[in-house]
Amino acid sequence: MSDILDRLSGIAPDLLEQTGITLWLVVASLIFGGIGGLVVGTTVTVTRRGAILEQPVVYGILNALVNTIRPIPFIIFLVAMQPLARAVVGRGIGNEAIIFALSLAATFGIARIVEQNLVTVDPGVIEAARSTGASPWRIIRTVILPEGAGPLILGYTFATVALIDMSAVAGMAGGEGLGNYAVAYGFRQFDEVVTWSALVIIIVVTQVVQGLGNWLARRILRR
Repeated sequence: MSDILDRLSGIAPDLLEQTGITLWLVVASLIFGGIGGLVVGTTVTVTRRGAILEQPVVYGILNALVNTIRPIPFIIFLVAMQPLARAVVGRGIGNEAIIFALSLAATFGIARIVEQNLVTVDPGVIEAARSTGASPWRIIRTVILPEGAGPLILGYTFATVALIDMSAVAGMAGGEGLGNYAVAYGFRQFDEVVTWSALVIIIVVTQVVQGLGNWLARRILRR
């Protein structure tokens, strides 16, 4: 036990640094991907047949993009996006390229989550708003999004946990974080203390994120 404690104290600074990098990757990707997913998902919702901004062409294009990109395994998507990442962020490897790929993947994954939650908004509430003369954009802003806020929080919580999972493959493209640290310095060097320490931290972070998401969703749904 003392040997394990000594080893933990020795790797603690590295674990803290890699935890910070993982959180940076996830938060930055969630900001960009979350905003993109909200825009795409809301657009898909309101342009579908019978919706307040029915646009079959727009809906068809966006729906096809979401259906095409969302199922791609992230490790393959990460490699495929390297040329585009190089053109946009100036490099095809490293944490910046990881954030770029994570953000794109999150955009289309979150878009479907947003759509699935917003289509459950009571059509009667939307029709009531339309009968008062509210514009489609006002209905989106003051009715559809607020009514779907609780489920959306749960959806974004799920997406955050998924991003933590996807960030673990950052090392495949020269990125850092707990996943890469566990593989490079734990698994490959047969150091079980490193591997299990990184795993425990990932579990704790995931539990905290899930708990906060559930708490916030409950607060919103009670209103």
